[in-house]
Amino acid sequence: MSGEEDVCVLIPTLDEAETIGDVLEGLKAEGYENLLVVDGHSTDDTVEIAEAAGARVITQSGTGKGQAVQEGLEHVEADYVLMLDGDGTYDPEQADRMVEPLLAGDAEHVIGDRFADLEPGAMTRFNRFGNWLFNRTFARVHGRDFGDILSGYRAFTRQSAEKMHITAEGFGIETEMAVECVKQKVPVEVVDISYRSRPSGSNPNLHPIKDGGRILLTLYSLAKTTNPMFYFGSVGSIIGGIGLALGAYVGVEWFTRGISHEVIAVLATLAILFGGQLIIFGFLSDLLVTLHREEMRRLEDLEDE
Repeated sequence: MSGEEDVCVLIPTLDEAETIGDVLEGLKAEGYENLLVVDGHSTDDTVEIAEAAGARVITQSGTGKGQAVQEGLEHVEADYVLMLDGDGTYDPEQADRMVEPLLAGDAEHVIGDRFADLEPGAMTRFNRFGNWLFNRTFARVHGRDFGDILSGYRAFTRQSAEKMHITAEGFGIETEMAVECVKQKVPVEVVDISYRSRPSGSNPNLHPIKDGGRILLTLYSLAKTTNPMFYFGSVGSIIGGIGLALGAYVGVEWFTRGISHEVIAVLATLAILFGGQLIIFGFLSDLLVTLHREEMRRLEDLEDE
């Protein structure tokens, strides 16, 4: 495929000495020579191996995959970026498949769907369930189904990346990118890819519980600008539901046993009122977001005329 010279391959790494060499050699075999490795202070031979393979290596100033990606993008001058992990789970031979929609002008952001060809043992049942939960939640909250929002195999134009407001420092980077694609109306295409097991001797950097919680928190917190009705309404419904449950308990106790719970009754009333206010606030915020999007669409139409 022509156009590899316009692509910078961005690879965040942390202690990937067992795999980074094969990943880089695989990419070079496919014609990709502009290789940028952002290393997160590895304690093994990751940096030396990457440099020996011909990659440009920079050491990130902070920590976390998200921060590495943000810092790496500051060093990218190519028109297109191909991003993948250095742990050997993504196939370098499928790089052309990822980049092709960009070069053809069909998309500005490409996400590789790992579940199209998931190697047995590459992902635990717990991780598969977590990915399913995150993807369903994303589709429900943000109104788009990107198939695999946590995929680390992505390709995008540098121009579309510059539109994004990325702040996640850890593994929430993929989730934030997906949300920004919806928010900035970036054309997205999902392509089928393979996902392989980590080679023996390669230790995972992802902690399912801790990082999964951070990803879920990122997914929820970003909803305030794309779906404020869900963001405020969900909290309001929970608080209001607790208030109703407490109110029902007070009522049952009063009518069946003649016992009054004044303090609980006051708390129930406050919870119902506060929950209702949050729901109303979510409705008003959703209305403002809708009006803002409509105004932005009209401005874009005027610019096109």
